Amino acid sequence: MPSQPRSLFSPLSPGGAANLSDTLRTESAAVRLLLLATVAALVWANSPWRETYQALAGTVVGPAAIGLDLTVAHWATDGLLAIFFFVVGLELKREVVTGELRRPSSAIVPIVAAVGGMVVPALVYSAVNALAADGAPQGWAVPVATDIAFAVAVLAAAGSRLPLALRAFLLTLAVVDDLLGIVVIAIFYSHGLQLGWLVASAAVIALFGAAVRSGKVPGVVLVALAVLAWAAMHASGVHSTIAGVLLGFTVPALAQHGRGMSAAERLEHRWRPVSAGLAVPVFAFFAAGVSLDPAALGRAVTDPAAQGVVLGLVVGKPLGILLATALLVRFTHATLGRGLSWWDVGAVSVVAGMGFTVSLLIAELSFGGDERHEAVKAAVLAGSLLAAVLGGGLLALRSRVHARRGDWGEDAADGQPEPVADGSGARPSRAGGLSA
Repeated sequence: MPSQPRSLFSPLSPGGAANLSDTLRTESAAVRLLLLATVAALVWANSPWRETYQALAGTVVGPAAIGLDLTVAHWATDGLLAIFFFVVGLELKREVVTGELRRPSSAIVPIVAAVGGMVVPALVYSAVNALAADGAPQGWAVPVATDIAFAVAVLAAAGSRLPLALRAFLLTLAVVDDLLGIVVIAIFYSHGLQLGWLVASAAVIALFGAAVRSGKVPGVVLVALAVLAWAAMHASGVHSTIAGVLLGFTVPALAQHGRGMSAAERLEHRWRPVSAGLAVPVFAFFAAGVSLDPAALGRAVTDPAAQGVVLGLVVGKPLGILLATALLVRFTHATLGRGLSWWDVGAVSVVAGMGFTVSLLIAELSFGGDERHEAVKAAVLAGSLLAAVLGGGLLALRSRVHARRGDWGEDAADGQPEPVADGSGARPSRAGGLSA
């Protein structure tokens, strides 16, 4: 008797369900601060007091003797954003050890989709700029990112009745996307590599990991080690946020005997609110302050770099994810899963076009100081907003379809009922943990 075809969107592991719940619970609340910071930056940067905004962003703070005399905006990009990437590192470690990236059968789907969702928008951007006389090929990486916080917000608002496995697919894809974005930053945006400082940073990161594993080192010492690792990475020429990811990845993701939480889970719960409530909003405040006067918007509309970013996010991102997923189905003879259709995957893929945080960071690295910088940042905001509106509308339509069928409360892969939500956005999982 022939075996049943494998389901592409399979049930979540208990660890994957817990990781998903943590992300949904925290990020959906913090996105309000992110939106507030973005709106405040846009209002201030387009007000009669715009010079004070620019003066604040350009104020130099820090000791020049050790090369840390950076502007306030630079501190937000290289300093505070390292906290965001530390949380990403913790997320990745948990996903790899206990979550959806632990099993090859479940990991292959978001990994392949994330690769497709990065390659195609980069190709779309490159094609637009290769055909233009004044193209800017250096910005190819700007539209490759997905912003987890905004993806969570759209899922919470419009996709609450989608099958659990599909919602987890988007969030796991965004985590993998972050990892690939980090690799891009490390390889393509490192300048003047200083091997000695890089080795020093690696040594401090290893010491940090050993200190965390011992469980006996005070938190203040761990913070001091993290700051030293960051400073050495900054001096090495590699973008300093990479230190945050590597620090997070050294933290154990399995609970020790007698402890209910692993060190990675404990630190993520402690630092995620700092990342989502402080680091990312402050970064957005200094990154999103673009001019919206008619002349500036006109330049953005006609600039090939800006056009490439919008098309990459809104068209290239969903096209890449859908194409990669379809090829996976074709060559593995898998099925999407019970109750799912390609319209569901398409809706989720459009939401993945919300680049924002990492896209703004890569725009800064690609065009900082360039006259195109403002136009490209405006394109990131416009493309992310368009992806949110289109994706949110499609998710709402698909949610209504699943609600009408009555299958939204079942796991798409095995047809077993999902537990009922308690109103907080989290659900008790079948394994006894939390899912969302």
